Amino acid sequence: MTAEPATRRPRSPLLSGAALLVALPLAVALLGPVLAPALTPSDGAPYALGGGHPLGTDGMGRDVLGLLLRGGRSALGVSCCAVAVAYLVGGAVGLTAAATRHSWLDELLLRPLEVLLPIPSLLVISVVAVGWRGEPLAIALAVAAVNVPAVARLVRAAALDAASSPAAEAMRVQGETWARIEFGYVGRRVLPVAAADSGTRIATAVFTVAAANFLGLGLEPTSPDWGVTIAGSREALLIQPWAVCAPAAMLVMFTVGANLLADRALRNSRVRRTQEADR
Repeated sequence: MTAEPATRRPRSPLLSGAALLVALPLAVALLGPVLAPALTPSDGAPYALGGGHPLGTDGMGRDVLGLLLRGGRSALGVSCCAVAVAYLVGGAVGLTAAATRHSWLDELLLRPLEVLLPIPSLLVISVVAVGWRGEPLAIALAVAAVNVPAVARLVRAAALDAASSPAAEAMRVQGETWARIEFGYVGRRVLPVAAADSGTRIATAVFTVAAANFLGLGLEPTSPDWGVTIAGSREALLIQPWAVCAPAAMLVMFTVGANLLADRALRNSRVRRTQEADR
């Protein structure tokens, strides 16, 4: 008998839809500032509909489409940078805590970080805003600081089994370096869990940054950021709904898509671990 050729599994419509939900806001954030000068007309009357403005104008007469194209980099860029910093710092701490054989070092690495766990993220951002109002880097570092403890605990929990596995012990006996074992082998085993968590964490960071901007704790009120635009036009929702609904739709699309992709990555990680355990 001849073996039948393996057929490729059809892509899930839900997965394709989630990727589209994430791709559209990302494309607007990346390409929008380049396209905005060509697509944005001159300012008009406050909260006007039509008159050469496809999505109308905001309270200052600025074209909403132009704000939508220029505001994505701060709305998504700050959040993604914050999560990246949180994983660089928290991931290194978690891997080190999982690899150490000294309980005092484990406690020394994690206990100070756990002080930040019960502190609300908006409270941290509000404190940072006192001295660095309107600084995207300061907001990103504040959001990263709030996420570092949770990331460190997650990475440590995921790395404990891999760090004490026979494969890791064999690499130590062979004289492999600590960095090669932890970041090469253990880090690779932790990567699927971290990838699944990062989708949810990015969505949460986007919500936190948008909420901070909405409350006036983040960027300047004249910034084209999506959260700032929503805050500035919320009182005229019934008069000019596009000024609020267009940037809100971008934020909702990105967060929903990121959560769906993270859920799919987590399912794939569980299936992979189950298959490896059955072998």
